[in-house]
Amino acid sequence: MPAAARQVLIVHGWSDTSKSFRALARFLADHGYDARLLWLGDYISRDDDLRVEDVARRMGEVIDERMAKGELDKSFDMIVHSTGGLVARAWLTARYRGMTEQCPMKRLLMLAPANHGSKLAATGKSLLGRVVKGYDNWFHTGQGILDDLELASPYQWELAQRDILMPIGSGNERYYGADRVWPFVIVGSHPYAGMLRQIVNEDGSDGTVRVCAANLNARGVTIDFSRPDPQDQFVEWDSRIECEVPLAVLPTRTHGSIVDPERADGSNREDIAETADEKALLGKLILEALGCPSFDAYRAIRQRWDDEVTEKTAERRLAPPDGSKADYFHQYFQLNTYVVDNHGKPVGDYFLEFFSDTRKAHEAANVFLHGEVIEDVKKNTRDPGLRNLYFDRTDLYDGYYRLLPKNTPPVLYMSISAASPGKNVSYFEREKMGAEAWVPVHLHGDSSRCWLRRNTTHYLKIIIPRMPATDVFKLARFQP
Repeated sequence: MPAAARQVLIVHGWSDTSKSFRALARFLADHGYDARLLWLGDYISRDDDLRVEDVARRMGEVIDERMAKGELDKSFDMIVHSTGGLVARAWLTARYRGMTEQCPMKRLLMLAPANHGSKLAATGKSLLGRVVKGYDNWFHTGQGILDDLELASPYQWELAQRDILMPIGSGNERYYGADRVWPFVIVGSHPYAGMLRQIVNEDGSDGTVRVCAANLNARGVTIDFSRPDPQDQFVEWDSRIECEVPLAVLPTRTHGSIVDPERADGSNREDIAETADEKALLGKLILEALGCPSFDAYRAIRQRWDDEVTEKTAERRLAPPDGSKADYFHQYFQLNTYVVDNHGKPVGDYFLEFFSDTRKAHEAANVFLHGEVIEDVKKNTRDPGLRNLYFDRTDLYDGYYRLLPKNTPPVLYMSISAASPGKNVSYFEREKMGAEAWVPVHLHGDSSRCWLRRNTTHYLKIIIPRMPATDVFKLARFQP
């Protein structure tokens, strides 16, 4: 079927409306798409009682109604922006669980999706969010959706395990693959240039969503310190994705301009230096994704986008153009951690550190690691046991590893310590307060142990042993 004959649904993100996507719809119409086949979705996102699942369910009902009337085809494509990515994934996994082959959506083009949250979601719940975004909505900002969007939220853990990751003991449903949905991700790596918007900027992001949080590809692991054999403690989760999802990281696009291929909207023509080819790249990639004819072509797009777009963007750090900084083009990864005891009960008061060895040697390198490589740590406001750690991978490789003494293996160890829950119980070791455990999480140069990947979100479920004191229970022989 020619691309021009396919219907395309466009779904916006939090605090937005379909008006922001008219430029994108006009671009598609100018490039062979019948304007009558383009649909713009609108949904409420700033009322506090709504969650992502509510929007997804109602969207599914509307799609079903339109299909029943013959207005929507049995096969269509979808473009989503920001929070719209979570809405589409929630609809897909709830409505078509176990029957993905019946899903009418074929190509899912995600523009700067908040697949693994946004740092700005916590700001959105603050006074800043209520002043900037809540002034015309009775000072509501969409508390329920922002809870889902917050970094390391319970909802993101649950959704990621539905459609991306397959922890031990979970079902085997799959949603993305040759006979299923073909997702694509395009995201910018340039922060906002506008004065007011600059207050929310963060390196490795488009001003709102981190590149590693947009990337649909994710990794998961269970680190079980209750297992006696260290070789059995690190258990990777399987992936539900048949082929890694294509990711294109653009050097001159922000969260706002990623939806405007020709920068038709004046607010998207920011003071960011770009060539004519760089300006045209977004539109080229959008048309390539929507016109992808086969799964073999899909695989080829994944490799080509990685080699010719994402890695070329990262190389800009070596010679950043005027008005940009090298740090804008660093590659990052993030860890979402969740700690439970060996009974499955959450542990909220824990501390993670990272070192080159278990002796905490190499002071200069470790100071650099904790000051320059680990750029941000966030506790989830709904559950303090859920944390998000943000790493500058470029500084890890080009800075930290180079500071290690010669002949030191470039390995990254993680240590965890947890506050004792009381005088009768401790973690890791009986009768010892403040005990800790160690595990290597990354060995540069060893493909089998190089677990932390660029532009990626990693989910770490950590199990620690709960040890009751010897006085908790005793036996004494009966003395008649």
